[in-house]
Amino acid sequence: MRIAILIHHAYGIGGTIRTTLNSAQALSGRHDVEVVSVFRHRDRTVFDPGPGVRLRHLVDLRPDSPDHDHPDHQRPSRHYPRADGHYTRYSALTDARIEEYLRTCDADVIVGTRPGLNTLLALRAPRGPVLVGQEHLTLACHSRRLRLTLRDAYPRLDALTTVTETDAADYRSRMRLPGVRVEAVPNGVPEPAVAPADPGAKWVVAAGRLAPAKRYDLLLRAFARVVAERPDWRLRIYGAGPQRDRLRDCIDSLGLYNHAFLMGAAHPIESEWCKGSIAASTSSLEAFGMTIVEAMRCGLPVVATRCPHGPAEIIKDGVDGRLVTMNDVGAIAEGLLELIDDDDLRRRMGAAARDNARRYDPALVAERYTDLFTELASRRGRGARLGTARTTAHRARGALLSTAFTARDGLRRARAATRSKGSAA
Repeated sequence: MRIAILIHHAYGIGGTIRTTLNSAQALSGRHDVEVVSVFRHRDRTVFDPGPGVRLRHLVDLRPDSPDHDHPDHQRPSRHYPRADGHYTRYSALTDARIEEYLRTCDADVIVGTRPGLNTLLALRAPRGPVLVGQEHLTLACHSRRLRLTLRDAYPRLDALTTVTETDAADYRSRMRLPGVRVEAVPNGVPEPAVAPADPGAKWVVAAGRLAPAKRYDLLLRAFARVVAERPDWRLRIYGAGPQRDRLRDCIDSLGLYNHAFLMGAAHPIESEWCKGSIAASTSSLEAFGMTIVEAMRCGLPVVATRCPHGPAEIIKDGVDGRLVTMNDVGAIAEGLLELIDDDDLRRRMGAAARDNARRYDPALVAERYTDLFTELASRRGRGARLGTARTTAHRARGALLSTAFTARDGLRRARAATRSKGSAA
């Protein structure tokens, strides 16, 4: 089976990039897999896609590339949905390159990896390939404007996959998707190529983007309570992001400058997890919780807030980690101290975490995707591909929907401008 995976860009270090390349590498053992990066902005990928995966890009933004100053890249996109947060990065140039790729692609299955790309597949891809949209965020975190766009576009997909059962249930109950398979398929995390964590190490480790939703401010306040009882323990937080300065000020104000450390981004992260014996995740919002699985695969029990979606589907409370009340400093501190004060419990939970996290091995995730793709392809049938006339009609209908979205957005902007002028008057 020929599988093409369309991604915003494959050259960074985000969670969607990691899991996409993990899955592509696992699928390449049995299938012909191509990862199509809309953008390329550096010479090499951070994560190795593996020898069995072809990687291509559509628009090259490196300074010495003709695409960098291409005039069409200065013109706004007409196809990419405005409601997607990445809209301003797309252009007439990306429209043309994506359109050309979809027209000439001979894949049996084309997979999109974010709402805007899923919408493009639904509206612009020719009939024939199985079209699968992946959601790496959650329906709840999308704006109402984006949800309306997806409600119009997603019924034209063959399947939609989410990373949690909770989010799959949301899509089934809140969106009208007749005939679309909605399945939860978790992110894959490979077995680390390092020795398991030492349960005797007196370090708590956290990792992720330094962004408001991660609530590292709560973790630091909770850790101040930990230090008051166990001053021999330390905290490392790995990641980069807009809250770095604020978190540095928080460390100073709490007097944690000898106990809590902002370590910056780290790749590979596995060797850093293994320097600790407890992992912490204090998010108020998680689409999945990839860092939780990474830590567990390294043998760390995780103290995580019971935020919507991911953590409660990953952690077996009291077995391989602790789920604590969200936004509760006292609960976070209590969860950490429970493991800090009980060496045997920490050791047992760490071993259980390592065993239980094997269910997220990319090979197992790839099997689930293979089963889904095979069923969808056999249902449609390679020989049942539509003729040229029907394919043209399908693309025309998609173009009409895309034009309708653009007109609707323009009308909303015009109404907003009118209301603004009225208020000013």
